[in-house]
Amino acid sequence: METSIRQRLEDDVKTAMRAGDQTSRDAIRFILAAVKNAEIDARGKSGQADAVATLRKVGKQLADAAGQYRQAGRIDLAEKEEAQLAVLQRYLPAELSDADLAALADEAVRDAGASGPNEMGKVMPVLINRVAGRADGRRISAAAKAALDCLG
Repeated sequence: METSIRQRLEDDVKTAMRAGDQTSRDAIRFILAAVKNAEIDARGKSGQADAVATLRKVGKQLADAAGQYRQAGRIDLAEKEEAQLAVLQRYLPAELSDADLAALADEAVRDAGASGPNEMGKVMPVLINRVAGRADGRRISAAAKAALDCLG
C-alpha cells in the first residue's frame, strides 16, 4: 500500500531532526502544517489528490514569496523560501508531459460525451480526476480547451 503524503512528511521530519538538518526539518514542519490544516478544512475527507493540491498551493506561495523577496533585495529570505520549495518538491508527483496531458484530455472529452467547445463543464471534472494532481489547473484547462476545439 502506498504511504500517504502526510505519513511520509511525519516520518521525514523525524529523520531530519535526528540528522540535525534544520532546513529540511523546518520546511517539512511548515509543509506538514499546511497538509494538516487542509485535512481539517476538508473535515477528514481529504485524500492523496487533496494533499497534492495542497502541496502545489504551498509551492506556489513559496515561489511567489521568494520572487518578492528577491525584488525587495532580501536575498537571504528568498534563499530560505527557495530551500523550502526544494524540500517540498520531493513530495510532489512528477508533472505530466504536454503530450500525456493532451492524450488524457482527448480521452476525457470522449468519455464525457462532449460534442463541442461549449461543453467544458462536462470535461473538466473527468480530466481533473484523471490528472490526479500531476498538472496545474491552467495546463489542465488549456488541454481540455484544445481537445474540445478540435471537435467543433
